[in-house]
Amino acid sequence: MAQTVHSLEQLNTHGRVPPQNLEAEQSLLGAMLLSKDAIGMAIEEVTADDFYRGLHGRIFEAIINLYGKGEPVDAVTLSEELRKSNSLEQLGGLSYLRALTADTPSTSNAGYYAEIVRQCAMMRRLIEVSSEISEKAYQPGVDPSEVLDDAEGLVFNISQERRSSQFSHLRELLDDSLRSLEQMQLRGTEITGLSTGFRDFDRLTAGLQPSNLMIVAARPGMGKSCFIANIATHAALEQHKAVAFFTLEMSKMEIVNRLLCAESKVEAQKIKTGALGDQDWSRIAHTVGVLSNAPLYIDDSAYTSVLDIRAKCRRLAASQPLGLIIVDYLQLMHGSGRPESRQVEIAEISRNLKTLARELSTPIIAACQLNRSPESRSDKRPMLGDLRESGCMPANTRLLRADNGKEVTLGELVLSQEQPLVWSLDERWRIVPRRLVRTFPSGIKPVFRLRLASGYEVEATANHPFRRLDGWTRLDELNVGDAIASIDDPAMVDLATSDVHWDEVKEIESLGPMPTFDATVEGTHNFVANGVIAHNSIEQDADIVAFLYRDDYYHGAESTERGEAELIIAKHRNGPTDTIRLAFLEHLSKFEDFTTRQPA
Repeated sequence: MAQTVHSLEQLNTHGRVPPQNLEAEQSLLGAMLLSKDAIGMAIEEVTADDFYRGLHGRIFEAIINLYGKGEPVDAVTLSEELRKSNSLEQLGGLSYLRALTADTPSTSNAGYYAEIVRQCAMMRRLIEVSSEISEKAYQPGVDPSEVLDDAEGLVFNISQERRSSQFSHLRELLDDSLRSLEQMQLRGTEITGLSTGFRDFDRLTAGLQPSNLMIVAARPGMGKSCFIANIATHAALEQHKAVAFFTLEMSKMEIVNRLLCAESKVEAQKIKTGALGDQDWSRIAHTVGVLSNAPLYIDDSAYTSVLDIRAKCRRLAASQPLGLIIVDYLQLMHGSGRPESRQVEIAEISRNLKTLARELSTPIIAACQLNRSPESRSDKRPMLGDLRESGCMPANTRLLRADNGKEVTLGELVLSQEQPLVWSLDERWRIVPRRLVRTFPSGIKPVFRLRLASGYEVEATANHPFRRLDGWTRLDELNVGDAIASIDDPAMVDLATSDVHWDEVKEIESLGPMPTFDATVEGTHNFVANGVIAHNSIEQDADIVAFLYRDDYYHGAESTERGEAELIIAKHRNGPTDTIRLAFLEHLSKFEDFTTRQPA
C-alpha cells in the first residue's frame, strides 16, 4: 500500500490515535478511480468528512465532482482536476494517485472498504461528542439538565445519521400499496394515524399523524385532563401503543383514579371516598387487570421542562416504539435558561415540543389553559386568540409585504387568506422575509394604541408582546419612556439588511373593545405591524388546535345541552376545521361519541 505521512491529525490530546483505517481509505479511493460502480457504492455510504486523513477527503470530493459532471474518472483526469485548483502537489501528486490504483486489492470490494471508513468515522464522532460533553460539564454554573439533554441529543444524532435508501422496483412498491389498501379495507376505517377513540374527530383528521403537535385548550373546569386521559387510554389499550403521559397539574394517583373511573364506570365520588359496593369492587378488579397490561407511562414531576420531557421520551423510544406523548399542561412547564418573558418562554416550549414530535416521528398532545376572554363574551365559545400569552391586533393593522413592497391589512388577509411574504425580525436583529401562513379572527377585545416618539402608532390588545431591548414584553407591561424595536429606515429601503432602532414609548391609550385578529409567521414568529416589531400567537407551531366547550358549565340546569360538549377544531394545518359534538359523563370522568353515549 502507498506510504502515508503520520502527522498531528492522527493524535488527540492524550497521545492516542483515534479509530481509523488508512488502508481502507486508500483502497476505497483506488477502487473509485478504477470503477464507476465503486463510485456509486461509495456515494451511498460515505462523505468527504468520513475520511480520517483530510487529504483523502479532498481527493474523494474531487472524484465526486468529476463523476457529477459526467467526465471520465482515473488517475490522469483526477490529477488534472486537482491541478486546476492548485492542490495536486498538496495531495501527493500524480504518483500518489497512481499508487492508489496500483495497490487496490479489488474494486468489487468497494462497498466493504466504504463500510470500514464509515464505521471508523462514527467512532471518531463519538469520541468528539464525548469530549464536547466533558467540556460542557466542566463549565462553572452550567445546568446539569441542559448538559444531559445536549449529550443525549448529540449521541442520538449520530445514531440517526441518514444513509441513502436503495432503489425499490415498482413491482415491490405496488405490492406494498395493495397490502396497505387491503389492510385498511379489512379494518373498515380511513384512519391513517393514531386513533383517538372519537369517531368524528378521527374522520376529520384521519387520526393523530406522526410528527404532529395538537393543542387541546379550554377554560378551567371543562374537562381537558379527562379528554386527553381518554385518548391516552384508548391508544394504550385498544391500539397497544406506548404512551408517555406527563401530568404537571395532577399527581400520578389522581390520573390513575380517573382512568379507573372512566374504564370501570364506577362513579368518581365513590372512588374518591372509598364507598364501594361489591359490584363496584368487581368492576374495579376487572379494570385493574386490563389496565395493568397497557403500555401507559405516567410522570408527575412537578418541575418539568422540555429538556426533561425530551430526555425521558428518547429513553422510552429507545426501548419500544412510542405511539403518543401527552403534556398536561403547557403553561405549567418551564423553558430552558432565563427567558426574556413568559410569552417567549411559552413560545419556546411549543416550538421545542413540535421539534420533538418531528424528531421522534410521534404525535404530541399538549393541553393548554385559555385566558379569561371567553368569560367577557356573551358567546363563551373559545377562539384562537383566547390562548394564554397570545396577543391580537385590529383589522386596520398594516403589514409590509416582502414580496411586492406593498402594505396589506390584517383584515384584508383574513378575507383573502393569502399567504404572502412579510418582513420579520430574526435572532440576529436583521429584518428578513418570512412566510405568513395564517391570519384569523380573535374576537372582540379591549384594544390600546401605542404611540412612539418617531410618530409610529400601533394598536393591540394588552397582552400583545413587543420587542424591548431585554426581550419580548406585553403591551400592558410597557412604560412611557421604554425603548422598543421599529424599523430603522422610514423609506423602507433595503429592508432585508436594515437593522432596527429603538423607539421611545410616548403614550399608551385605551381605545375600548373592537374586533381583533392575529397572524402566524413561519420561523421568526413576529412581523412588522405599522412599522413596529410585534410577536404573533402561541398556536403557531401546532398542527391542530382544538377547544373544549360545555354549555352546561356556564348555564347549569338552564342549559339545553346538559351532558354534552363541543370539540371545536379551530386550526387544522392539513385538513378542514369543524365542531364535533361529544357526550360528557362527568361522574365517570369520561368523554364519548355523542351518538354512542351509554347510561351510567
